[in-house]
Amino acid sequence: MAFTGVVTKVGAMNKTATVTIPRLVVHKRTGKLLERSTKILTHDENNELRIEDTVLIRHTRPISARKKFILEKILKSPTAEAAARKAMHANPPSPPALLSPSPLPALSPPAALSSPAALSPPAALSPS
Repeated sequence: MAFTGVVTKVGAMNKTATVTIPRLVVHKRTGKLLERSTKILTHDENNELRIEDTVLIRHTRPISARKKFILEKILKSPTAEAAARKAMHANPPSPPALLSPSPLPALSPPAALSSPAALSPPAALSPS
């Protein structure tokens, strides 16, 4: 089983993060959609998760009494994206070097239009 969720708690335990997985449920009587969620302890081997990361977790053998999921992939990381934007603004890329202007090559008409026969009206339209 694999789930996609959002990291809600990090740092309380080493190599562990809490991932909240939302789901929609229909109320039996009113028929309204309700959002419910499940909190799952996830094994994060490299302690790379941050709060608000969107992750893919996968079920595995029990690692501890309550930890039965491992981190498969980080799908979206707002803190990493913010750091990349900040680095981009701190060191903007240099503009490309301007080349000396060169004249455009002369355009010649297509070969079909350059012959005198192509410029005369078709035989069906000429008066005879």
